[in-house]
Amino acid sequence: MTPARTSPPTDAPQLGLRERKKIKTRMAIRDATYALIEEQGYDATTIEQIAERAEVSPSTVFRYFPTKEDIVITDEYDPVLLAELLRRPADEPWTDSLRHVLREAIGVGMEEEPEVTRLRSQLMVQIPAVRSRMVASMAATGRMLSAAVAERTGHDRDSLEVRVFTMSLVGGLAEISQYWAENGFRDELPDLVDRALDVIEHGLPTRKP
Repeated sequence: MTPARTSPPTDAPQLGLRERKKIKTRMAIRDATYALIEEQGYDATTIEQIAERAEVSPSTVFRYFPTKEDIVITDEYDPVLLAELLRRPADEPWTDSLRHVLREAIGVGMEEEPEVTRLRSQLMVQIPAVRSRMVASMAATGRMLSAAVAERTGHDRDSLEVRVFTMSLVGGLAEISQYWAENGFRDELPDLVDRALDVIEHGLPTRKP
C-alpha cells in the first residue's frame, strides 16, 4: 500500500528479541532483492541469489515470502499506518485524515528510500507477475483497511459501502504508483495522492468540450 522502508518507525513500540530478529531477516531479504534487481534485472534474480546475498537459506526466504513477487510488494507498515489513521482526531473530516496519513507515509518513503520507491513502482509496470501479485494482495489490504474505515465512518465493516470504498481506495493507490512510473516519475507523489483522493471523494469531473 505504501513505499517499503528498511528501518522500523522510531515511534513504534519496543519489540521482543524474536520479533526484532524476524524484522531484521525480512529487511535483509528485501534489501538483497532490490540490490540484485538493480544490478542484473528482475528476471535474472533468483531466490538462491537472494538467499546468498542476505546470508540466509532459500527455505528461509520462502518462509518469509512465498514468492519473489511478494518480496517486492509486501509492505511491513500497513498496520502501523492504519493505527495512525485511527489516531487522527475523531472530528477531523475522513478524507482529511486519509490525506494526512498517506502524504506522511509517502513523504517518509521518498525521503528515506527514493530509489527503492521508484523501483517498486517501475516493477509494477514492467513485470506482469509483480502486477498480478499486487492485484491479488489488494483483497488482504482492503480487509485490513475496512476496520479503520468502518470505525471512522460508523458503517459496518462488512457492508457493501465499506467494501466498495476500501477497494476503490486500495486500487487507486496501486494506480498512483503505476501512473507515476509510466510518466517518468515527473509528478510529485503527494500531489498524485491528492488528485486520487479528490476523485474518490467527489467522483470523476466531466470535462467541458
